[in-house]
Amino acid sequence: MASTVTLSRFRLTLLVIALVVSGLFAGLLVANGAIESHAHAANVPAAAEQWVCPMHPQIVKNEPSTCPICGMKLVKVAAKKPDQQRPLFYRSPMDARQTSPVPMKDPMGMDYVPVYENEKQGASEVDGLGAVDIDATRQQLIGLKTAPVTRGVVAGDLRTAARIGVDETRVRKVNVKVGGFVEKIHADFVGKPVRKGQPLFSLYSPEILAAENELLLAERTGGGALLDAARKKLELWGLPAAELERLEREKTANSVVTFTSNVSGVVTKKEIVEGSRIEMGAMPYEVVDLSTVWVLADVYETELRFIQPGMLASLRLDAFPGRTWQGKVLFIDPMLDADSRTAKVRLAFSNANGELRPEMFGDVTLAREGRETLRLPTDAIVESGTQSVVFVARGEGRFEPRLIVTGEHGRDFTEVLSGVSEGEAVITRANFLIDSESRLRASLSRIGGTDASMPGGQDAHR
Repeated sequence: MASTVTLSRFRLTLLVIALVVSGLFAGLLVANGAIESHAHAANVPAAAEQWVCPMHPQIVKNEPSTCPICGMKLVKVAAKKPDQQRPLFYRSPMDARQTSPVPMKDPMGMDYVPVYENEKQGASEVDGLGAVDIDATRQQLIGLKTAPVTRGVVAGDLRTAARIGVDETRVRKVNVKVGGFVEKIHADFVGKPVRKGQPLFSLYSPEILAAENELLLAERTGGGALLDAARKKLELWGLPAAELERLEREKTANSVVTFTSNVSGVVTKKEIVEGSRIEMGAMPYEVVDLSTVWVLADVYETELRFIQPGMLASLRLDAFPGRTWQGKVLFIDPMLDADSRTAKVRLAFSNANGELRPEMFGDVTLAREGRETLRLPTDAIVESGTQSVVFVARGEGRFEPRLIVTGEHGRDFTEVLSGVSEGEAVITRANFLIDSESRLRASLSRIGGTDASMPGGQDAHR
């Protein structure tokens, strides 16, 4: 009986030992498999492509999907290296100055956006702007175009608005040097064209009648000094030469004298009616010769140095599409208009057929001789306060801002004195979008630095 009990205990002990040994062996196998599995996972390379949410860059996946936050389709990008996947800090999507060392939400509930090392490295020589990296697909989407910096002629044709006016040297006033009564009007309305020597009005003047009789009397009494004095009086009163010739020929005084125009042109003022009395010194008519007209052009003060008297110019009018008139610069106003910052440039144009009417508006183009220099397209320049900036293509989708100094400005090209070299490519289209991105990159670069003077960097962490 005792031996039987001893045998049973021995068997039980062996069973327990076998179970313990089996458990230890199985544990070793499992542990070894886990170690090998972990080592294999560590050796698996990262995906060559990744998909990122354009609104929430922290959402990154290795396959096409949608963003769990906003539902937008993820955009395919090149995979980042493990050390680049660690954000330097996080910034508010609404205010780049608000940053945090850990993920958090802004007061509106929006997730802070991570900022990586490659986003921070955007510093440039232009204060407030940073270098920008744009892949070829995005360049095509935003319509980005570039053009090379070349050497060529910067043509300086100046085009400005202009107004036709009368030639002030061709304005004539018809005055009366003796009083009388208007018997008849020949130029009876404003705008009537008249020729030199054409009758304007007829005047009855007792003084003229008496002076003619004096001349006839002096001639009958032997002439001499008295005759010359009588003839001179009539000439000074403006009596037409034809009337003097008639008087000497017919030997008869005329009670009504007809006054004529002393210039060909258009009646622009008429202050006389039949039956009225006019006094000595009155100016009943104004006649303007429109065979030549002035064109008054407004030229900005920065362009006045290119204008010289005698410079050729062309005139175009909306009233005559396709027509062009040729003229030249006569005079440059020495005074500048304080409000428009322009000076009047006076040009002369022939108007033999009368098509150019005063107060017509048009465009004047002043032909300025160009010169060969280093130039770039005017569209490439982004005016930033007192600075001129262009974005230079550095290759592989990288664009950096560059300060330039400009010279003469032409119609399509601008002279560049420094900042870029011949052959470099500059952005000519979508450069304002690149400018906005560049400013954002520069702000992120300042915020992510260690400079204590960076705006908002310390308070945002609290």
